[in-house]
Amino acid sequence: MSMLPPLRSADRPRRPVGLLTTGFAVLVAALTLQPASNTRAGSPRRTAVVDVVERVRGAVVNIHSERTVKGPATEELFALAPSQNRINGMGTGILIDPRGYIVTNQHVVDDVNVIRIRLADGSTYTGQVIARDQESDLALLKIDADHLLPTMPLGTVKDLMVGETVIAIGNAYGYEHTVTVGVVSALKRDVTLNKEISYKSLIQTDASINPGNSGGPLLNIDGQMIGVNVAIRAGAQGISFAIPVDTMIQVVSDMMSVRKRAGLTHGLIYHNKLSTAPATRDGQSDGLVRSLVVDRVEPNGPAAHAGFEPGDVIVRAADVRVAGSLDLERAFLGHPAGERIPVIVRRNKTEQRLELVLESAERESPGTADTIWQKLGVRLRPVGRDAVVHASAQLQGGLAIVEINPDGVAAKAGVQRGDILIGLHQWKTQTLDNVLFVLTHRDLPTFNPLAFYIIRNGQVHRGWMQQVE
Repeated sequence: MSMLPPLRSADRPRRPVGLLTTGFAVLVAALTLQPASNTRAGSPRRTAVVDVVERVRGAVVNIHSERTVKGPATEELFALAPSQNRINGMGTGILIDPRGYIVTNQHVVDDVNVIRIRLADGSTYTGQVIARDQESDLALLKIDADHLLPTMPLGTVKDLMVGETVIAIGNAYGYEHTVTVGVVSALKRDVTLNKEISYKSLIQTDASINPGNSGGPLLNIDGQMIGVNVAIRAGAQGISFAIPVDTMIQVVSDMMSVRKRAGLTHGLIYHNKLSTAPATRDGQSDGLVRSLVVDRVEPNGPAAHAGFEPGDVIVRAADVRVAGSLDLERAFLGHPAGERIPVIVRRNKTEQRLELVLESAERESPGTADTIWQKLGVRLRPVGRDAVVHASAQLQGGLAIVEINPDGVAAKAGVQRGDILIGLHQWKTQTLDNVLFVLTHRDLPTFNPLAFYIIRNGQVHRGWMQQVE
């Protein structure tokens, strides 16, 4: 079990000059998806680039961040703490789910205190960091919009050609909605920033990428995202880099998995597959298409109970069309354990409808729930990071109080139904076994009164339980 960390963020040194990370970007209003001018269809002015920009602009957002940096202590006689300076940052994000999930670079939101997301229609929301991956320099954000949002079409780099046209959109140096065009200069570039920070297998392009573009999309001429803009070479012209979209899909699928977000499991082991699209009437193919293929199912798991078989191609889950692992995980996200989720699979060239029921990913020790009820007087249900991240970005999950004994130890300490238990003594509580670990600890008598940490009304509170035995 991990120690419950203090709910604060540490300052991080600025990156050295050399390979400069690029910032963030936005497109234009989601509500203005019609051509910006009355230029007739078929006009030579209405190029493929114009069409791409108009199609995807609603799926790109501006990210404005605020970071607090401690300065040197003041010389005032009664100064109690170092002075603090606020540093503003900006960058770009990409909408990948209609509920407001956004991908950007990790360095864009590293150690920030406030994140404001502005959509293409001009509306602004507070953003929360849901997950981050330092190695890939990717982060997943979430906003709570009051309507479904447009999402970015995803392509692949598997058929990307050196020399083909690419388009970047971003908030370059604060100039919003900046569109630049270039070509793919090279593929699979390894770029080292310093001993600790390096990137593998990047796309190199000569499209103008500037500070403010980080986290924004690099697109092909078909309007599909093929990369996430990440860095430029300082002192050079026309040398910029992007993380391949295939890498982004793999990393963000894991970030959005129901196991990590909600502590649930579907019992599917799968892989993303790329195949050549069927030929058109003129004998030409439209390139590669994605699909998600089941490799195997976990024995006695939800997928096994639903009737999944190795080789099944997952076509749709809930109301989401599935073309890859990212689609499947976001389709399951938000569905509670026990709910029947319709899934369409293609098996032997025919489609079949299955019903999958998500289950808790944790296999609690026998009698765990009863022991907790006897000792604390509460019944608990695991919740994912989405339920606790608003209170603290450091939390990965917790345990919702779904029932409480009014005569129990927890109730007497002020715990209420609806609270989310996130810690006991000095340990985090994300599973029932985490709680059992504390309640059966050999040093439990020395913990009395037992400190507990809960979230109530979006705030973290601490209290003490008396006479826990």
